[in-house]
Amino acid sequence: MTLLFDNAHPQHDAPLVPTNAAEREARPGSRRRVIEIGLVNNMSDAALRATERQFTRLLRDGADGHAVRLHCFALPSVPRAHATRQRIASLYTDIAAIGSLQLDGLIVTGAEPRAAALSDEPYWDEMRALVDWAEAHTRSTIWSCLAAHAAVLHLDGVERQRLPRKCSGVYDCAQQDDDTLLAGLPAQARVPHSRLNDLPANKLTAAGYTVLTHADGAGVDIFIREQRSRFVFFQGHPEYDPASLQREYLRDIGRYLTGERDDYPDIPVDYFDAVTEQALLALRAEAESRRDPALIAKLPALTMRAGVAAAIEATAATLFRNWLTSLAP
Repeated sequence: MTLLFDNAHPQHDAPLVPTNAAEREARPGSRRRVIEIGLVNNMSDAALRATERQFTRLLRDGADGHAVRLHCFALPSVPRAHATRQRIASLYTDIAAIGSLQLDGLIVTGAEPRAAALSDEPYWDEMRALVDWAEAHTRSTIWSCLAAHAAVLHLDGVERQRLPRKCSGVYDCAQQDDDTLLAGLPAQARVPHSRLNDLPANKLTAAGYTVLTHADGAGVDIFIREQRSRFVFFQGHPEYDPASLQREYLRDIGRYLTGERDDYPDIPVDYFDAVTEQALLALRAEAESRRDPALIAKLPALTMRAGVAAAIEATAATLFRNWLTSLAP
């Protein structure tokens, strides 16, 4: 899947196809150079397409007049259903060709954890090789969530720590340092987090990383490492669309009701409105006293808190616009 776009004439609801302007100005010999971006999509089968849409939208909207070409890849060692493997084979670029594309920037997503230790994940060796390649061949790479944990473990031996409960919600992330990536962000950026593990700030700073944003209740949000390539690490998910946490929460409720997980999921922090939270707490009480898959039919209408969706999208748009600007010729 290779997409070429810019936002000179944005059509936010249109299919993501090359605009005439981008095609014309990206031809060989043009004075205008395309920003080449790779996306290594390691998300679960259920989230694969949503992840494509989320990052594509942010890169398209953040192009700010620049032509951007997006190449999608996937690590072959991430476990997949047959249908998903067929889709990746037909639409994605073979990751073996990544070195021939002269990428300016790379985005590497996390994956749903399967092992207690990252080194026991089936894709560990491929992820380590990708970290080394990105450091040598990109100007900047974004490492998202589990991919961030894998990268710092490989680079500097910083181990993630298991959280007592899943970190899930929308958090106010305060700036800890000045950086061009944060230009134009509000004082309290709103970022979704959804993870089972954490990288403590003291361990990161001791290893030479710079923490850019931090959230009470969620810990480190964005941090960076400057060497041959500028590595940007997200412990959160600024790319998430406003409904992503809702989908994950409903998935986890379903897993509890069917016995796939032992504990009932906590309501995402600062995400649903008060009426919705009360109804969800009542459902939880009933489910914990009588675990039955049929209870999923009792889910209440779900309403987000006022302003949450707009705040999430504004934060993400600013971050990705700034990142693309840093890669522009």
